[in-house]
Amino acid sequence: MSLRRGRDRRQHCGCRVSPSLVRCRGHARGTGACPSQGKLMLFRTPKNLSVLIFAIAVPVLMAACSHADHVQAAAPSITDDHGLLHIPAGSPLRRRVKVQPVESGGLPRALSVPAVIEADPAHTLNVQAPVTGRVIELKVGLGDRVKRGQVLALIASGDYAQAQADRARAADALALAKSGLARAEGVQRAGGAAQKDLEAARSGYQQAQAEDIRAQARLASLGSPAPGSRGAGRMALLSPTDGSITSLSTAAGAFVNDPNAVLMTVTDIGHVWATANVAENESSLVAPGQLAEVTLPALPGRRFRGAVQSVSDVVDPDSRRVKARIALANPDGAMKANMFATAVLMVPQPGALLVPQSALLMNNDSVTVFVEVSPWTFARRTVELGPDEGGLARIAKGLRPGDRVVVAGGVLIND
Repeated sequence: MSLRRGRDRRQHCGCRVSPSLVRCRGHARGTGACPSQGKLMLFRTPKNLSVLIFAIAVPVLMAACSHADHVQAAAPSITDDHGLLHIPAGSPLRRRVKVQPVESGGLPRALSVPAVIEADPAHTLNVQAPVTGRVIELKVGLGDRVKRGQVLALIASGDYAQAQADRARAADALALAKSGLARAEGVQRAGGAAQKDLEAARSGYQQAQAEDIRAQARLASLGSPAPGSRGAGRMALLSPTDGSITSLSTAAGAFVNDPNAVLMTVTDIGHVWATANVAENESSLVAPGQLAEVTLPALPGRRFRGAVQSVSDVVDPDSRRVKARIALANPDGAMKANMFATAVLMVPQPGALLVPQSALLMNNDSVTVFVEVSPWTFARRTVELGPDEGGLARIAKGLRPGDRVVVAGGVLIND
C-alpha cells in the first residue's frame, strides 16, 4: 500500500509516517508487515540527504583551512644561517637547551698499576741477643702477637752475669767513696785534716760515681733481669715494639754464640707498604707525596688511602718497572704481607678545559660541541678529547677559556 506525502499518518503497524519520510522497512518490502515492531526504520529523501552532506562538509572544510593557516603561521623551531643555528623567540627548544661556560681545572689523572703489600721497614725490627749464652726458655711462637716490653725469651749468659757483678761492685765502691768524703769533710770542719786529704776523698767519690754510671748503662744496654730470677746471669729478651713474630730462628736450649745473629723478627702490621710497579714510560709521572688508593682482591669492597713515600731510582731489569712505595695504615691487620693489590695513583695534570660528557656529539667520525656565538645562536665546533674525568671530558683542542657550550639538548639542535 503506498503512502501519500502530506500530513502525518499512523499505519496499522504503529509506525508514524511524516511528510519527510517515505515508508517503514516492512512497507518498503511491500509485505504489509512491519519487522521493526514499532521502531521506525526510515530513509530520508534525496533532498534532505544533500542538505545533510552540506551541513557536515562545510565545518570540516573550515577546520582544515584553519589548521593550514595555523601551521603556516607557526614560528620555526630553529633556523640555519650558513651554519649558524639560531633558536628564535617562542621556539620550544629554548626550554630544553641548556648552556654553560667551559670549566677550567687541573683534575689529577688516575694511573692504575699493579702492586703488592709489604711490611714497612720502619716498623720491622730484628731481635738479637746482646750477649752470648743459652736460651733457657722461649716465651713466644711464630705468628704470635706481642706487645712492646713483653718477654720473648730468657737467656742464661756469663756476659750478663759479669755486667751484673760490675754494677754491684760499682755501687759498693760509690757508697764507700761517699762515706769517705763525708768523713773527710767532717774532719776538715773540726780542723784535724789537711786540705789534700779532703781533695783526695772528693776525687775518689767522683771516680766511683762515674764507674757506677758506666756499669748501670752497660747493664741497661744488655737488657733486664729475668722476672722472679734470684740467680745472676739470667736475662730477659724483651719485644721492642707491638707487632707479630714474622720469623723465628731459635728454640729453647739453643746456644747464642754470635751477638749479631737474628733470633726473631717482630713486625708491626699496623703500618704496611703497597709497593706499586710503575711502567718505565710512566715513571716520570709519579713522585713522593702523591695521593693513592689501594684495593685488594682478597678484601673486596674495601679501599685503603695513603701517599707515595718513595720512588726507586732503579728500573727493574726484568720487568722494566719502577717501584713506588705507598705507606698505608692497617689498624685491623687485614692486609697481609705479599698480598696482591691494585694501586691507583693520582697524577697531577696541568690546567685543562672540561665540559660535561652530555655536551659531546658524534658527527661522522669526529666529536663536536655546539658553541654559543651570540644569544641563542650556535656554531658547531670539532674538538679533540683528552683522558676522561668521570662525568667530565677533558678538551685537548677546539675550545677556549670563556666559551659557552650546549650541555643539554644539543642532540635536538643536531637533529
